[in-house]
Amino acid sequence: MDKSYVKSASGILKEVLLCPPQFLRLEAINKIAVSWLNKGVRLDRGKCLREHQQLIDIYRENAVEVEFIEPNELLSSQTFSRDFGFIIKEGYVLGRFKEKVRRPESTEYAAKLRALNIPLIAACGEGFIEGGDFWQLDEKTLAIGCVQRSNETGVENIRRQLAPLGYRILSVQAEPEYLHLDMIFNIVGVKTAVTYYEALPEHFKRYLHDAGFDLIKIERQGVFKHFCNLQALGNKRVISLKANKTVNAELRERGFEVFELDAAEILKAGGGPHCMTFPLHRS
Repeated sequence: MDKSYVKSASGILKEVLLCPPQFLRLEAINKIAVSWLNKGVRLDRGKCLREHQQLIDIYRENAVEVEFIEPNELLSSQTFSRDFGFIIKEGYVLGRFKEKVRRPESTEYAAKLRALNIPLIAACGEGFIEGGDFWQLDEKTLAIGCVQRSNETGVENIRRQLAPLGYRILSVQAEPEYLHLDMIFNIVGVKTAVTYYEALPEHFKRYLHDAGFDLIKIERQGVFKHFCNLQALGNKRVISLKANKTVNAELRERGFEVFELDAAEILKAGGGPHCMTFPLHRS
């Protein structure tokens, strides 16, 4: 029997893949981590593990099955499991990391998905694609950000491979300092998104308007506090940061149940709850 993996960005989340931050280290590969490195900061891994356990607990509280990949001491950013690729209805797409320090993660994540019997349907062989840049806008329309880590060559490479399945891919350009698209745009529910709107290109703004998206807008400084980096659970439930007070209030006004995560230590490495989560099954 054919299995459907992830059909949308906002359906009910059933299963995720996480990597505990046992070996998480700051790397000079994004603006946030660099700012902490310049202050001489080193991560407190005990705090990171406790914060990550909060994320696990929220998933289990919401009946989301949690799969784990074994952390590798040599892979300093492996906790951000979102980034090795993305998954759609038919299976997963293996991306290609821009930063050399992250490239060995691909082999380990690909082996894990083979072990889970999730089919590989495309792989980025030219340019770069990272999962933090990927969104499903509807069942056949995908967006891939060209921010700091993914580029047009990678997008075109994947566009060609997914075209026979009927997918249309929009490339969304933004300034490199924002790192990934999920730092400035995040779908939290059916036709509801949190965004730093000013950073989005005009063609994508028009698409969102025409598609009828309800946009919760943040200020620029909130980007680097991960105020767009939420994780949708489906059925108007979402994981957000405890510090994300204005967005959380706006979500609650719209009828969302918000599960607040205190992840201040992990955030220093440049990723939030969305970055730490690779969805395996979403109905």
